[in-house]
Amino acid sequence: MGQVGLAGAFAGLSLFNNATAVTFDPSVSSLLARTAEGALTTLGTTNAGGLIRSGCAINDIFYLAGSFSSIGNTSVSASNIASYMPSSGVFAALGSNGPNGPVYSLYCDISTSQLWVGGSFTSPGSSVAIWDTKSNSWSAPPFKGFTGDGREVLSITSNASENSLFFAGSFLTSFAANAISLNTTNNPNVPYSPGATPFSSSLVPVPLQAAEILGQPSSSDPEFSNISNILCPAGPDGPGNTWLAANGNGAVITIRDFSSINAYGVRLGNTFQSGFGTTTFSVTSIPDNTVQTLSYVNPSTGQNMTCTATCPLSTDSSILYQDFIFTVPVTLTGIQITLSGWIGEAPGLHMLQLLSSGAFASSNGNLQSCFSPNPSNITSTGQWSMKNAVTNIPATLQTVLVSTVAVGMSPSQAPSFTWQPYVSASGQYDIYLVIPGCADFQDCPLRTSVQVTVFPGGGSQPWVSTISQQVQSDMTTLVYSGPIVPSSTDFVTTVSMTLANNPEGTGQDGQYELVAGDVALVLTSANVTSAAGSGSSGSNATSQHGFGFFEWPLSSSASIDATGTIPNTSETSLDTISIDLYNALGATTSTTASITAVAQHASGTVYIGGNFQLISGSTSGVSNIVAFKSGSFISLPNNGLNGPVTSFVLSGNELYVGGSFTDTNTASTQGKLNGVAIYDVSSNLWKAMGAGVNGVVSSLALANGQIVVAGNFTETLNSSAAGVPAGGLATWNVSIGSWVNSGGFIVGSMTFIGNGTLPASGQKQTQFVAGNVRTMAEYGSSGLVMLSSGGSTGPLVTPMSIQLTSNVTNLSSPATLTKRHPHVRRGPSTWISHLNIGTLFTRQSATSSALPPSPPAPAPAVLAGTFWTNVSTSHQVAIIGGNFSFSSSSTTSSAIAIYDPVTSSISALAGAQINGVVRAVYVDQQQQLFIGGEFNLTGTSASGLALYDLSTQQWDTSSMQPLQPSAGSSVVVRSITSSVYKSDAVIVAGSFVQAGSVSCQAICLFDTTLNQWSLLGSGIQGDISSVSYAGNTQEILIAAGSITLGGLTTNIAQYNFADSTWAAIGNSAEIPGPVTAVAVNNGNYSSIFAAGRTADGSSPFMMFWDGVSWSSVGSSFQGTTNISQLLMVPLLDTHSANSIIESDRMLMISGALSDSSFGSASSVLFDGSSFIPYMAAVTAQGALGSISSLFYSLANFSFGQQQFLATGIVILISIAIAAGVVFLLALIGILWTLLSRRDDRVAKYNASDDDDDDNSVQHRPSSLLEHINAATRTTILGAPNPLHVVGTEKDEVTRKSTTAELDPFGPDGSNYLRAETPSDAVVGTMAAEEEFARPAHARYSFDGTGEGELPLTAGLEVEVLDDRDAAWWYTRNPQTGQEGVVPAAYLY
Repeated sequence: MGQVGLAGAFAGLSLFNNATAVTFDPSVSSLLARTAEGALTTLGTTNAGGLIRSGCAINDIFYLAGSFSSIGNTSVSASNIASYMPSSGVFAALGSNGPNGPVYSLYCDISTSQLWVGGSFTSPGSSVAIWDTKSNSWSAPPFKGFTGDGREVLSITSNASENSLFFAGSFLTSFAANAISLNTTNNPNVPYSPGATPFSSSLVPVPLQAAEILGQPSSSDPEFSNISNILCPAGPDGPGNTWLAANGNGAVITIRDFSSINAYGVRLGNTFQSGFGTTTFSVTSIPDNTVQTLSYVNPSTGQNMTCTATCPLSTDSSILYQDFIFTVPVTLTGIQITLSGWIGEAPGLHMLQLLSSGAFASSNGNLQSCFSPNPSNITSTGQWSMKNAVTNIPATLQTVLVSTVAVGMSPSQAPSFTWQPYVSASGQYDIYLVIPGCADFQDCPLRTSVQVTVFPGGGSQPWVSTISQQVQSDMTTLVYSGPIVPSSTDFVTTVSMTLANNPEGTGQDGQYELVAGDVALVLTSANVTSAAGSGSSGSNATSQHGFGFFEWPLSSSASIDATGTIPNTSETSLDTISIDLYNALGATTSTTASITAVAQHASGTVYIGGNFQLISGSTSGVSNIVAFKSGSFISLPNNGLNGPVTSFVLSGNELYVGGSFTDTNTASTQGKLNGVAIYDVSSNLWKAMGAGVNGVVSSLALANGQIVVAGNFTETLNSSAAGVPAGGLATWNVSIGSWVNSGGFIVGSMTFIGNGTLPASGQKQTQFVAGNVRTMAEYGSSGLVMLSSGGSTGPLVTPMSIQLTSNVTNLSSPATLTKRHPHVRRGPSTWISHLNIGTLFTRQSATSSALPPSPPAPAPAVLAGTFWTNVSTSHQVAIIGGNFSFSSSSTTSSAIAIYDPVTSSISALAGAQINGVVRAVYVDQQQQLFIGGEFNLTGTSASGLALYDLSTQQWDTSSMQPLQPSAGSSVVVRSITSSVYKSDAVIVAGSFVQAGSVSCQAICLFDTTLNQWSLLGSGIQGDISSVSYAGNTQEILIAAGSITLGGLTTNIAQYNFADSTWAAIGNSAEIPGPVTAVAVNNGNYSSIFAAGRTADGSSPFMMFWDGVSWSSVGSSFQGTTNISQLLMVPLLDTHSANSIIESDRMLMISGALSDSSFGSASSVLFDGSSFIPYMAAVTAQGALGSISSLFYSLANFSFGQQQFLATGIVILISIAIAAGVVFLLALIGILWTLLSRRDDRVAKYNASDDDDDDNSVQHRPSSLLEHINAATRTTILGAPNPLHVVGTEKDEVTRKSTTAELDPFGPDGSNYLRAETPSDAVVGTMAAEEEFARPAHARYSFDGTGEGELPLTAGLEVEVLDDRDAAWWYTRNPQTGQEGVVPAAYLY
């Protein structure tokens, strides 16, 4: 059948399975499996009131947790946590002493086969527990758990390098600390200025000796033109120590260092040379070209001020310099300072310095900073070599040192590296180690972990930490946070690195590689007294409180009690997050504050999400999401989000955020962050996902390049906020940046989505979904799916990837009927009787009932479809019509669309738009698209029918006159078809009374060559719902609906194209009411199915015509059934043959079906004896959906072309075996006939033979095989016997026309076999017929009233099939398909 499409009013579709429910109990929580294509399968449910909140997989087992007491279809007893094995489909409890309260989070540590569990319970641990999958036992964590009122762990995730765990939730921690009095050590060489603060004075200037520095335009005076003189001026303001711009001009000073610099601000000293001085300036960072916001102290008032584009520089000569600080430390490669305002002749400067974030030391040599006694220093043991690493700043390189060490070598013998950064003043610092990513070096297998020791000074104990260098991309790792007291003589602190005691990894070729990058110190406070962060255990110990966050290294062997005070030895650098959170929350934690999501970027930045509002510190006013970078909180743009955050997914530089928010705190996106948002790490911007979803998001997961969103919502919203149904589960395609079909269909409130086990043999699930489900379907699609073979348990179903949206059209009108699909052209069938069944019976009633109302088709619904090959792309696309709308190229279109399954794209027809519903579509051979339904076309007179030229991509409003309705009604076109017999015509059927000027009710023929309407015969009255065709060349049209013919109700009628006549089919009294669908079995007149509703509308019916009478075959259908389409479909496997339907096919019944045996379905297969439920559809609201039509691309589909035997073929094989003797005798007869005719050829003509009663011309035709063939036709099909004696008049004509005998050695009976039986499909005699037929024309008219004769009209073209008889030739009328003998003399 080629490509196959299935259309209807549905949002979800499932292959029918009595074991699978379509509706669910929403009071339970269901666990579903989701395949890579998105198809959904139910796995099990919890007890009533249960809830599944989290899950993860270890090897081939999936673990799920929440609050429930049982799980699975067999209700396995399980307290809040269970396992599921996809290969066996078995649920199991995890021991008997698991968590005694709800579980909110799970983390699967595959490396140790341990399951970490977080929630609100007291045993086995306090809010945290561990399940060991190897020993099948529970235990408390090494840190026992957490404390606090209402303590609960809501999230467990790993850091970027996956070597430590982040615990987040609502709990308290307490860290030991020491109060250390800083001795206010500072470098006396740093000159004092009222324009600086203790904080800014402590920042070490960045050495710029190797930088490229330009000042333009510069003064022409050589004593004031060298810009480098002002970096570290050697003397007071004056010649050689000051730079001036050219007179009358502003100036731009550009500094490029071509390396990564962590800068905190600039230091500027004005010049006070007579007639010169700078008044305003701005600072732009390079390479991001951002004008920085600066904070400074007003020297006159002492007040803190900020500025951006026009920052003031003091002209008070007592102010040696001013420090201007960035909002946060900025990573850059240079700066550009624009001197925009001046006094006198030109601007100028006496001092210019770029201030670092605190202090620094490079592994590859250090230059001396201004005012420092010495440059930062490095020392090492062992052999170290240089490598260049690419930084994340374009066009910059960073040089690092590497050293190899043998696997197994002790740390004391391994190489070591020591940094001694120059520190200008004591204070609170965060110390970071820069670790270049291994991907750039291609040395990942060599990487391992190192031990880093920080010596804070001031009598503090060293701070030791283990750091992993197994990082793919560059990472800045915090190794210390606390007070630093530099040595009093050289002003340095010390950081050393060596091999870790328990190195990670296995190395490569027996070697590890250690990497020494840079060390950066970030000044966080210049206070002279602070709580210690070192490991010192002095006598003045105090504790620091933390909230909602805790880090635990997976390699730690320590055993502590986190419900009490956590010792410094177990405190990590990132535990500062919890302390800062506690303080930023105002040192109080309400019961509503919680941390629910944590993610660490490869750069080291940690993102914190939850339900909170920061009211203290630099991020005061920030809510629900904040970042922790370089040792302190920084706000995200627009102060975060205006609602709680529930979940994170970090993919590269994009952080996907889910929750119950609608925008940022400042409403910067106009309400487009509904439930979901993207934070772009690289650009520091919020980005919308369309316009989000219309509800709350509970969970996010990344799989196959898609972000899958679960929550309590019913729609996804596109950028214009138009809604597309998505009942709790939605999919965002990362590459194209839009919502796409999620593959499956759910109506419910979903609580969890997560990746599961790897696909096992026969398994496809890649994810697990959980929540309270009301309705589910295996496949989700808004009205259209593609079907193909290849599925493991049925057809391969491919949902339409595009989401259609709702339309405003109301389809509740009882005067309309769900669209019947236009039948695709069929190939000729060669086993059909030529009985004129329409003349056997007459109608019994003179009144007709109205068509029944249409089945509900709530938008979006696809009601019709056809395939068309787009010549521009060579793709076979589906043209669909119905009750829907969609967005394409920033515009919204409705009712008709072109869907390309190859590119998963949808497009609208160019030009005017359809307003209404499309119920029929058809494409003719001239690429003309006929569109029917109940609609109007904007700006045209078209009503219910329109013509679109696909080749020119424009509406054709001139070729076809419009249809017209009866008074008080509107045009409804339900069927657009064509017949092979009339290839240049299109048949339009529905409800109308006139086409242009032609009066043709319900059905009319449009000639595509002449562009003219014409009436079919004498026409009919009523309304037509469905059209099909019968006959070899589809010469018979079968129309169904509510039809009156000759004043009598018939409801199903035939039209003969050959003689232009209408007739009823069978006894009309046997059909109980109007017909909504009709199907002819492969063109066979004697096998017709019709469905509809009784005259009173109370009951459905389905009838079968066997060539003699109608009989009911659908008595089990219940009253709510509405049948929209009947269609014969082929089977890959045969069923038992019966007298109604052959074994190689079934009748597909589509609509909204209800039966006492199978319940409700949308599509059912009928094998002639029983109904087999096939598909069940549901709407977006969870109600039973309907299937409108199945359409396919193969124009000449025929069951005779299938690779299996039809029932008719089996019958003929039996006949052939039984008649073996007859055919043997026939062969002997052939040989005798040929030999005798060969002898006759040499004999002379004898006129007296004309009087012989046995003259061969009186027996038509003379071929022995034709006699056998004709007899066979009579025996099998009951056709009239053509063997008889003709009348005298015809004999006379024949004798006069006889001039010569045929060559007895010409084509004989073996070349031609006219048997209208299924054997044609087996032995291929149709091909033989076509090969030896020849055209001829009628010289005279011939009435052809005798049996076996063919009527002729003068000039008629016929095909001569057998001319071996001299007087009578066997011919066929190609227009009607009728065959018979005619006088040979009448042809030329």
